[in-house]
Amino acid sequence: MLTTTQTSQGTIAAVAANFLYSLLFLFGLLMQPLSGTQVASWRVLMMLLSLVLLVSVLKQWQHIFDYLKTLKTPKEWFLFILPTPILGAQIWIFMWAPVNNLGLEVTLGYFLYPMIMIMVGRFFYNEAMTPLQWVATICAGLGIAYDVWQYGAISWATLFVCLGYPPYYLLRRKLAVPPITGLISDLVLLTPVVMVALYMSGGFALAITTDKFWYLLPLMGIISTAAMSLTMVASQKLPVSLFGTLCYLEPIFLFIFSITILHQSINEGGSVFMYGMIFVALLIMIADSALGYRARRRDDRLHGYNEPQVGSFPPRRRLTNRRIKGVLAAHRFRKIKRYQQKIDKMTRKIEQLHSK
Repeated sequence: MLTTTQTSQGTIAAVAANFLYSLLFLFGLLMQPLSGTQVASWRVLMMLLSLVLLVSVLKQWQHIFDYLKTLKTPKEWFLFILPTPILGAQIWIFMWAPVNNLGLEVTLGYFLYPMIMIMVGRFFYNEAMTPLQWVATICAGLGIAYDVWQYGAISWATLFVCLGYPPYYLLRRKLAVPPITGLISDLVLLTPVVMVALYMSGGFALAITTDKFWYLLPLMGIISTAAMSLTMVASQKLPVSLFGTLCYLEPIFLFIFSITILHQSINEGGSVFMYGMIFVALLIMIADSALGYRARRRDDRLHGYNEPQVGSFPPRRRLTNRRIKGVLAAHRFRKIKRYQQKIDKMTRKIEQLHSK
C-alpha cells in the first residue's frame, strides 16, 4: 500500500509535470520570429536529446533494444512505424496553434480527449463504463452538438487533437509498445524529417544567428526532460486513478494560458454553453476518478483480511486497472516472443538433425 508521504510526493510531481508540459505551449511565442512549424521541429530535436539523456541516466537502453528485437515480420514493423506521423502531427499543432490564434481550440481538444478515449475503450475493447463516465460523455456530447447546430461546425484544430491521439494509442497498444520505447522510436524516425524542414525553411540559420535561441532551445530541452522525469516519478508513487485525475490539470493550465497570455476570447473556441458543458463533464470525470481512488484505498485496506466477513462489513470492490493491464499485456507479449524464438531455434535444430 502506498504511504501518505509517497502520495504527497507523487501529487507534487504530477502537478509540476503538467505545469511544465503546459509551459511548452508558450514557446511558440517566446521563439518568434521562428514559425510554429520551425518551433515544432526544434522541439522534436530537443525532446530526442533530453530523452536520450534520461534513458542513459536511468540505464533503460537494454529494455528498448529487447523490445525491438521482438519485432520480426514486416507487418509488425509497419504497425510499429505507422503511428509516428500521428505523433509528429500532434507535436506540430501543439506548437503551431498558439502563434496562429488557435490555442483555445487545441485546448478544447485536450479537454475532450479523455472522454473520446473512454468511448474508444467501450466500443473497441468492450471496457465497462461507470454511470458517471456515461453522464460526463453525454454532457460533452451535448455541448458539441449545440455548437454544431448553432454554428454549423466545430474547429478543425479541436477535432485534430481529440480524434488524432486515439488511433496512435490503439496502434501502440496492438503491439504492446512500452511508452518510452515508442516515444524515443518516434522521435528518431521524425528527426530526418524535421532536420530537412529546418534546413529548407532556414530554421537552422535563424536559430544560430539569434542570441535568445542559445538559451531558449536548451531550456526547452530541460523542461521536456524535467516534465518526463516528474511524470515517471508520479506514475510510480501514485495510484492509477489519482494519477489519471491529475492529468486533467494540463488542459486546465492550457486554458488559463490561452485566456491570459495568448489573449484569446472564450468565444473564439466555441460557445459559452459548450465550454460550460465541457467543464461539467470534466468535473464529473474528476469526481469519478476520486471515487475510484477511495474505493481502491478501501480495497487495499481489506486486502489480506482473513477473518470471515459479516454482513455489515463493507464488501470489497474489484476495480479495473487499465494501466496495470497494459503493463501485463506488454510483459506477456515479450515472454511469448522470447518463447517463440526458442521454439523456432529448437525447430531449426530438429530439422538439421533430420536432414543428416
